[in-house]
Amino acid sequence: MKLEDLKPQINTIISDGTLAVDQKLYNICKILEENISYYDWVGFYFKNGDKNELKLGPYVGEPTDHVIIPFGKGICGQVALSNQNFVVPDVTLQENYIACSITVKAEIVIPIFKNGENIGQIDIDSKTIDPFTESDEQFLEFVCEKVSQIL
Repeated sequence: MKLEDLKPQINTIISDGTLAVDQKLYNICKILEENISYYDWVGFYFKNGDKNELKLGPYVGEPTDHVIIPFGKGICGQVALSNQNFVVPDVTLQENYIACSITVKAEIVIPIFKNGENIGQIDIDSKTIDPFTESDEQFLEFVCEKVSQIL
């Protein structure tokens, strides 16, 4: 399935007034993981109150021990500080990487902004080396923009 083909489904989830925010976020994770073959773990991390750390939100995939991630640690922690997309084609070549599973080969993290502030991110792990393209980045930026509207 093409990434563009998922946009209407994302819009439908976002605009569904019957769902709680966490259910919407979970449904987005589920749609991405089920429809994009190389998205093997899809989840959201959000700034944990006033602390300089991220807290795991809804996700789909193997359970993770990384429920809290300090700013600066791992790919997610680096995005919390840099406010920029981070694409890792091969996690074995990344020094500041937190291994969630030995099967993970690549990762992409896109920040979520609300009123100009980085409040969280979408994090995607892949069991495929170097699967993410500019199209993934653009699509996930769209997803994050939509998500920011319900937070």
